[in-house]
Amino acid sequence: MVVIVYVLAGAAAAAAPLLWLLRRAVRATRAAELRAGDAETSARAAGARADAAEQRSRAADGTARAAEATARAAEDRAGAASARADAAEERTHAADIAARTAEAHRTVADARYAAAVRELGHLAHERLPAATTALTHPRTPVPGPLDVTGGTEELQHALESALTAAVRAVLAERDRTDAAARAALRGAASKIQALLIQVRSLLEEIQLSVDDPRLLALDFRNELTLRRVQSLAVLSGAWPGMTREDSPLAELCVGAQSRVAGYARIEITNHLREPRLAVAARAAEPVAIALAEILGNATAYSHPETRVVVSIEQGSSGALVVVDDMGVGMEPDQLERAGDLLGGQAEVLLTELGDPPQAGFAVIGLLCRQFGFGCRVEPSPYGGVRAILRLPADLLTLTDPAAPLSALAPRPITQTTPVFDEGDALPTRKRRSPRVPQQDAPPALPSLAGSTPDRARSAWSALQSGTLAGRSAVHHSPGPDGPAAPEGVETP
Repeated sequence: MVVIVYVLAGAAAAAAPLLWLLRRAVRATRAAELRAGDAETSARAAGARADAAEQRSRAADGTARAAEATARAAEDRAGAASARADAAEERTHAADIAARTAEAHRTVADARYAAAVRELGHLAHERLPAATTALTHPRTPVPGPLDVTGGTEELQHALESALTAAVRAVLAERDRTDAAARAALRGAASKIQALLIQVRSLLEEIQLSVDDPRLLALDFRNELTLRRVQSLAVLSGAWPGMTREDSPLAELCVGAQSRVAGYARIEITNHLREPRLAVAARAAEPVAIALAEILGNATAYSHPETRVVVSIEQGSSGALVVVDDMGVGMEPDQLERAGDLLGGQAEVLLTELGDPPQAGFAVIGLLCRQFGFGCRVEPSPYGGVRAILRLPADLLTLTDPAAPLSALAPRPITQTTPVFDEGDALPTRKRRSPRVPQQDAPPALPSLAGSTPDRARSAWSALQSGTLAGRSAVHHSPGPDGPAAPEGVETP
């Protein structure tokens, strides 16, 4: 036991340090346990904190993910906004381009509008009046568009269509107006002409019984009026209103002279080889009217103290009556216009003969076309105008040798004279055999230019004496159809 005790004591002694160590170890263990507990508590707290941190981390992760999602969404929105901004910028750029294009188009449109306004003004103020004038004067230049390259084809076509339509309308209205004027003129001319012919017949009856020069003056003025009315009738498309038998050409010239106010200035020279060369009945009165118009122009456009020289010529293919005045002459364009009227190349409109109407050449041209003779005008060697009336052979005939010639008609001259032929630029001369002048030719009438009352009375007395002598010759030498009417007395 003691051993056990000693052993136990020794063990105890030996174990004391161990116990102390054990106690320390226990204390250390307890401390460690306490520390462990504390650590565990700390660990738990740390775990709790870790869990909280993890939770916070998870929350942060969620928040981060949400923020990332938000950021991504924001980025997406930013991208979309950027895309929209780019699209808006592109649209703005496109809008700028469209605006610049629209501005350019508007500038072009404004330029075209201004050009169209200018073209319309040019059409209204220049082209249309010129085109209207060219209807009467074909040589009048008609201006074209202001810009033949810059305008559109539609504008040019529209302008030409407007011009054509306006010209058609003017032509239609002109024809309608002229037709109405001609119809009115025909009616008035026929009535006035009938009355003047009745006045002529009455005057002839009175002159056979009354010897008064005033009757001759009245008859002369009646003839002047009748000539004017005949011209109006021809212009209106009517028949001249009187017919004749085959009439000697020399008598027609004297008859035309009697219808002209300045008849005393007219000197007629007869160069016919055949004294009885006559104009056929169908053309006698038209030829007389044409000659009266030619002589009327010659006396009207020359000085009252100058002569009007008339030469009656006989060619190989017809006859010519050449009238020369010593007047102011005509300009080249006037001669050209007269040639167009006389040749039938110019349209004759009543409304375009002037105010007062100058219808002489128009009347002659209408008669020439209708009855087959010709007329032309040219500068005269006398300084004025020469008119040549050409009568073709088919309008000429010879009167009955038994029928007397008018005492007032000029007899053929007995000297060498110029003879005109168709197409001759200048006269040629042929020697003629002398002719014995007839004894019943009336004395030449004194000129009335610068006349006094005594000279005028003498002239009228001479004219009356010649007329009576001619009528006496007619009544004493009747033809197969009875007495011939003196010149200037046509059969209505």
